[in-house]
Amino acid sequence: MQKKADRLYESFAYAKAIDVYKDLLEKDYKVEHNQRKLADSYFLLRDPENAAPLYAKVVEQPGVSPEYYYKYAQALRGVRRYDESRQWLKKYLEEGKNENLVEDLLNEEKIAIYPGLETFRLKNADFNSEFSDFGAYKGNGTIYFTSARAKDARNPKIYDWNGEPFLDIYSIPSKNGILESLSGEVNSVRHEGPLVISKDGKTMYFTRNNYINNKNGKKDSEGVNHLKIYKASLVNGEWTNIEELPFNNDNYSVGHPALSKDGQTLYFASEAPEGFGGSDLYKVSVKNGIFGTPENLGEQINTPGNEVFPFAAEDGKLYFSSDGHKGYGLLDVFVVDLQNQEKIYNLGEPINSNLDDFSFTISSEDISEGFVASNRPGGKGSDDIYQLSVLAPLVLKGTVTDSINGKPIANATVRLMDENEQQIAFLKTDSVGYYELEIRRDVKYPIEAKHIKYDQKLGTVNTFEMDDQTELVYDIELSPVNDVEYLAEINKIYFDFDKHNIRPDAAAELDKLVNLMKNDYPELVIEIGSHTDRRGSLEYNRRLAERRAQSTYDYLVQHGIAPERIVTYKGYGEEQPEIDCNNCNEVQHQLNRRSIFKVVKME
Repeated sequence: MQKKADRLYESFAYAKAIDVYKDLLEKDYKVEHNQRKLADSYFLLRDPENAAPLYAKVVEQPGVSPEYYYKYAQALRGVRRYDESRQWLKKYLEEGKNENLVEDLLNEEKIAIYPGLETFRLKNADFNSEFSDFGAYKGNGTIYFTSARAKDARNPKIYDWNGEPFLDIYSIPSKNGILESLSGEVNSVRHEGPLVISKDGKTMYFTRNNYINNKNGKKDSEGVNHLKIYKASLVNGEWTNIEELPFNNDNYSVGHPALSKDGQTLYFASEAPEGFGGSDLYKVSVKNGIFGTPENLGEQINTPGNEVFPFAAEDGKLYFSSDGHKGYGLLDVFVVDLQNQEKIYNLGEPINSNLDDFSFTISSEDISEGFVASNRPGGKGSDDIYQLSVLAPLVLKGTVTDSINGKPIANATVRLMDENEQQIAFLKTDSVGYYELEIRRDVKYPIEAKHIKYDQKLGTVNTFEMDDQTELVYDIELSPVNDVEYLAEINKIYFDFDKHNIRPDAAAELDKLVNLMKNDYPELVIEIGSHTDRRGSLEYNRRLAERRAQSTYDYLVQHGIAPERIVTYKGYGEEQPEIDCNNCNEVQHQLNRRSIFKVVKME
């Protein structure tokens, strides 16, 4: 039984090997060896939930290879036990192992989440099966995808690795919506998919095992039949004239083709030995059917881990899956701007999970639609296709107005903060108090509005449950400060020595107050207080201050302010000086000869 289990494992029949290793462990036979093999089998089948508890025992075995520390750390990430994963990655490093392999994963910084404002929604595609389905791609009105469902096959050939039928390519034309096996010569007895089709719909590039003209190609020294990229042409509605691309190799895999917007660059994944890790991303020029020399996309994109399933979007972004960049678990979907490649971003949830998330595509016909595949819980099969809806950013807009008179406030500042109260947007209202900016959905943003003449206003912008909306109107009312002189932008009303008449400069200031009370705040009620300097007796100064208050009152009433809107006009003499001085100079005396105003009520 032991030989059978190991033979199955060595021939990559992991699904079958698992049952035999489990039987051997139940009999306590060669426990340490069989624990390692069973854990590895689950891990190779992308099943960290079953692999992790087995690896927990394996890493405690005397003299175990440090490579198992790394495998255990990866399995722990797959079950969201990130802190424990980091500890085992550190032990892996302590053994002097590949620092580059774990550098990103040990980085203390948080996952670099894509800062774009669009929002993704996922829905399990209704064409999924109980088997593996992935690689969905929409082109020329037809959905193409890869599946192990073996539709219409009587005795499908089974892939021993996972116990499922071999992969084929299927299509769902929009004209009838009927799922069918791809017509022509693309599908074979080996694996096919994923694929990409040229914009004119006449050329397909697809992944297949080393198999052409109904014959298996050469295997490598370990007996592995690697993946290759092939080209097919659409002739009379059928995909035919299969050709192997010139940069394929019998000794390593080349697959996962993707085309640039102009169709002149083909992106792909390859395990070529000169790369940075397990599988790297490459590009090659395609001009008039002639292929250039493949170029590695470089160490900014490629890691010591695996980069697979590239997709070149219409806007110049490259999406791909990786287990080498920092993510949530196993394979995550990342994005990079091909123009500058300054930063690699994780697309975050819900696109990514703690398991494998891959084959992300956006429709070239409608950028609000796309697909991604995942083996996360809740699907129908091992890998499921999820239909992707891309919601445009929400437009936050509104008007900042005066809470008393409803008039718009120009040049008010509006600040938007994140959950940590860090500013993420700062803008000013225009001449009619209007502001506008784009924001993400599913967020509660603290918001602050301010103006020098108004009290600060705080609030919260809630963008949850807004999928059916394109705009969120958030109007803000600010309360004016309780300071007439500030609101009217008036200077103090000053008087000459021993005089109570309104000087020309004082009249200009009082005119501003009249305008404020007539046009801006017609319900404003004030009181007037007038003052003197300290020259003269207390009683004399009191009477002088009363005359100044009367003059101020009379001026306002004569210019149209109703008497009842001035509840008090009182002289205080020298009792409340602006400048408290005993030996005042002339400037200080002038500052003390004044009328001031206070708000009694605004409305």
